Amino acid sequence: MTITSVLVANRGEIARRVFATCRAEGIDTVAVFSDADEKSPHVRDADVAVRLPGNSSSETYLRGELVIAAAVQAGADAIHPGYGFLSENAEFAQQVQNAGLIWIGPPVKAIELMGSKVESKKMMHDAGVPVLTQLDPATVSEGELPVLVKASAGGGGRGMRIVREMNKLTEEIEAAQREALSAFGDGTVFVERYIETGRHIEVQVMADRQGTVWAVGERECSIQRRHQKVVEEAPSPLVERIDGMRERLFDAARLATEALRYEGAGTVEFLADDKGNFFFLEMNTRLQVEHPVTECTTGLDLVALQIDVAAGNPLPAIQPATRGHSIEVRLYAEDPSQDWQPQSGPVHRFEIPGAQFSVLDKAGVRVDSGVETGSVVGTHYDPMLAKVISFAPTRDQAANLLAKSLQKATIHGLKTNRDLLVNILRHPAFLAGDTDTAFFDTHGLEVLSQSIAQGRALELSALAAALADAADNRSSAPVNRGLPSGWRNLPSQPQRKTYNDITVEYSLGRYGLVTDLGGVTLVSNTPTLVVLDDNKIRRTFQVSRYGRDVFVDSALGPVRLVRSPRFTDPTEEVAAGSLLAPMPGSVIRVAAAQGDTVTAGQPILWLEAMKMEHTVTSPTDGVLTELNVIQGQQVEVGAVLAVVIEGES
Repeated sequence: MTITSVLVANRGEIARRVFATCRAEGIDTVAVFSDADEKSPHVRDADVAVRLPGNSSSETYLRGELVIAAAVQAGADAIHPGYGFLSENAEFAQQVQNAGLIWIGPPVKAIELMGSKVESKKMMHDAGVPVLTQLDPATVSEGELPVLVKASAGGGGRGMRIVREMNKLTEEIEAAQREALSAFGDGTVFVERYIETGRHIEVQVMADRQGTVWAVGERECSIQRRHQKVVEEAPSPLVERIDGMRERLFDAARLATEALRYEGAGTVEFLADDKGNFFFLEMNTRLQVEHPVTECTTGLDLVALQIDVAAGNPLPAIQPATRGHSIEVRLYAEDPSQDWQPQSGPVHRFEIPGAQFSVLDKAGVRVDSGVETGSVVGTHYDPMLAKVISFAPTRDQAANLLAKSLQKATIHGLKTNRDLLVNILRHPAFLAGDTDTAFFDTHGLEVLSQSIAQGRALELSALAAALADAADNRSSAPVNRGLPSGWRNLPSQPQRKTYNDITVEYSLGRYGLVTDLGGVTLVSNTPTLVVLDDNKIRRTFQVSRYGRDVFVDSALGPVRLVRSPRFTDPTEEVAAGSLLAPMPGSVIRVAAAQGDTVTAGQPILWLEAMKMEHTVTSPTDGVLTELNVIQGQQVEVGAVLAVVIEGES
């Protein structure tokens, strides 16, 4: 059969990724979009697009009947599900085929069998694949702690909780059930032993309906936050180090794939220890977020192979050998230093040098992104901005190349995890291959999330911002245009500018720039470009302003500054003890009432944002004197949710 037109039942970067391959293959493309995504780049990338009325995923991308109707309406003959949403929904896959459309994915039966992590582990055990023993929540004992509560139908860290204390087991199971139901429509969870410092290793498989099964290569995805992957790479440093581990992994992955009579792209995930022992976690019956690192180390276009297999074509006779090393990082709109708070709002400028959605055949950087300059990150979907991928002959080269590319990227608007990613890639433990699921706990999230630019680099960037602001003020002033900033008939007095907690003090006169930063002279300054001579080293700073936010980009590292107002706006002040919404979201549960006596750390309410639960707790012992929200209420970031006054009774 021939596939001529593909609808992608997804959004963002994965929809754009599939469209890129379709264009290269001469296949027409169809996008679907929610109202929130009307201006998304993936809509523009497609040949035609069909609106799904509504904003939330439950109203739009999770409505299988609407997606299928859109495909029929647009004349598509196949549907590619991407990842997430309906990609592992067996009922949807069957409905696609019942509608006479080609499903670019595995057999419905395989999705059903792997859709339940409980049943899939039983099947893998019977097939001879090593698995972790599941525990009955009702009989978990103190000696079995810590345990991991996981959503049976889920992925991406949603519906997952680590439990270390028996008195919290029931509470965490209930929270995991709510989160799983919200994200996947299925609140079933299970419990298993938690391995504190495991390594997350996965094998990419590809199979055709003629019976050929490839174990294409392994990836290591051990550095995670909230059980969601942050850094992924191929090949795995652990597997590279242990003799015979790759062969055993590939054998287990093939066993799992053959037991399912699988077709198409899939990923068999394992949890391994430092000795090379590994246990089956799950099989993802779809394309993985981290598939680019496998593409770069094999030269394969996995999406093209998915389409070929769905059309009934056999895999090539010879499986390609792997080469070099590839690392992928997930760039998120989030604040790691504030418990990974997701961010929303406009993306003023977004430029990352690299090839878009390309399978790299030489050292370089690839960028898979669903946003661009002018995009708006909303609260309805995952806040991932881009996947940035490097490929090089060696692991060290790949890490250095990726870190440098991220540092030089221009990202203005939202707070992101960019600094964290650069710090990880340059960390001695990462470069040594010492990565496990406890990486952030071991090396300190507070340290890893620090700004790239510290000390003198930060001070120079703030000085550049002040000099650019001065040039901007001068250029817009109705008089004295063309005179140097600070020029006056009398001896020049120091000028002061405050950003965040940094106060810049300088003067400009007949002897040039005078500042406390020794050895710094001004070469030139315009509203957007400042050139400084720093002890005979010339440095260039690009300066951009958006309201009070000032972004300074230079070789020293990106810096985000906030100009302090000359006068405080009384309307922006909040009462002492106020609990502010850390992100926009919905109040899904309230656990206290106004007038209650509360203790430090006691949950007051829960917010849901981007399909994740966030607990808002009391910062101190005291009395809840104000409660300004009710269950179901939508709140904006910074809203005063409640007020706790310390020590009142």
